[in-house]
Amino acid sequence: MIRQLIRSYVLLVAVAIALFTVPVAFTLTDQLRGDTGSAVNREATTMARLLGAGTPDACKALRAMAKAFEDGTVEVTPIEACTPNLSAPDQDTALTKAEEKGEPTTDWGSPFIWGPKLVVTVPAHQQTTEGAGDEGPVVGAVRIVYPTNEMTMRLWTIWGFRAILAVLVLAVAALIGAVAARRLTAPLRQLNDMASKLSDGDLTARSPVTGPQETQTLARTLNQAGERLDTLIASQRIFVADASHQLRTPLTALRLSLDNIADGVDDDFVKEDVEQATAEVVRMSRLVNDLLVMARAEAKVTAAEPLPLRDVIEERLAVWRPAADERGVTITLRGSADGRLLVMASPGHLDQVLDNVLSNALEVSPDGATITVRVEPRGDEVVLSVLDEGPGMSEAEKSRAFDRFWRGQGLTGRSGSGLGLAVVKQLMSDDGGTVALGDAPRGGLCVTLTLRAAPRGGG
Repeated sequence: MIRQLIRSYVLLVAVAIALFTVPVAFTLTDQLRGDTGSAVNREATTMARLLGAGTPDACKALRAMAKAFEDGTVEVTPIEACTPNLSAPDQDTALTKAEEKGEPTTDWGSPFIWGPKLVVTVPAHQQTTEGAGDEGPVVGAVRIVYPTNEMTMRLWTIWGFRAILAVLVLAVAALIGAVAARRLTAPLRQLNDMASKLSDGDLTARSPVTGPQETQTLARTLNQAGERLDTLIASQRIFVADASHQLRTPLTALRLSLDNIADGVDDDFVKEDVEQATAEVVRMSRLVNDLLVMARAEAKVTAAEPLPLRDVIEERLAVWRPAADERGVTITLRGSADGRLLVMASPGHLDQVLDNVLSNALEVSPDGATITVRVEPRGDEVVLSVLDEGPGMSEAEKSRAFDRFWRGQGLTGRSGSGLGLAVVKQLMSDDGGTVALGDAPRGGLCVTLTLRAAPRGGG
């Protein structure tokens, strides 16, 4: 839009320059042509009268005048009474017209402005009464051949000066147009920035109410929409968090009741039904816990701070190793994970991320398999990878794995809530990191977590 405004402004100035400057340049060009033609004609007419007088004084004056006319060449037809010792003109149509009809001619040499020389031919009439100015028959002719080099230079000066001036004016107009365009479009850029932040999930973004009345009205409307949307999303998050929190207690009580029932029942069919009910309660508890974590993650109530990556990893591996040992699954840590390696993460976020990723890896790993946790510093980033030896995911499953409540068709779809990887993505995004899914070397899944490395010194 800024470029369009600048082009429009420059085009308007260019039209104005063309309307006011070009006619003036043409007028000056015509004036230069007319003044030069009139001056040469006056000189030729004066010489023709001297030639027509035929007196010794007139011939002497003619020779002196022709000699003094250095800008061009003077040619005269020879007259017995007055021989000015000047070259005679070539016989042509203009000379014939002057000698036979007594008509002067002016030849510019080109139909466009002028040619390389101006040729003026004037008939010389015999002066019948000395000093009275009466003209008799034509007795000869005077021709002046005037080069137009100087006129051409003045022509270039006229047009060149105006062309340079026009370029300078257009450059200044473009500069002024750029400043004006940026000032006029500043409110629109602010609105665009606000819209971009809203699309990225920042519901607190607001636009200053500035600029013309139309943009002020639009800014107020968008601000009100952003406030309304922020209020609705906040209410939704509060509801999810409250509902999840309130459901945890009855679900825990229900699970304990089912365990008590299972302990006091001897009927195998009843025990099977109770175990199925308990499994569903456990799945529902996990779903509620994930919803609570998701609601807290979206609320962004904590800021990222430097955390020792090795301590966090070892603490979570210590929690998950007993469950892995029961199935003969080995969890190993590889890479550069010394105690000096710090990453930027909100307290509790990285713990929750590792719990969800390790839980999924353990669930899909066959008995006796190996889960590898690998750490690799890369400049201002730290890449944390978790590789399993399970069935992996197809490309279609990877594209949907981060969708909420989506559950795969493999082992992960049997008891998962469908929120684990969605929670991981949300927490990683809140801390300025990323998560990606790939193929492990042994056919399983590789979950790659990219974390921000803390600046040197832990600041």
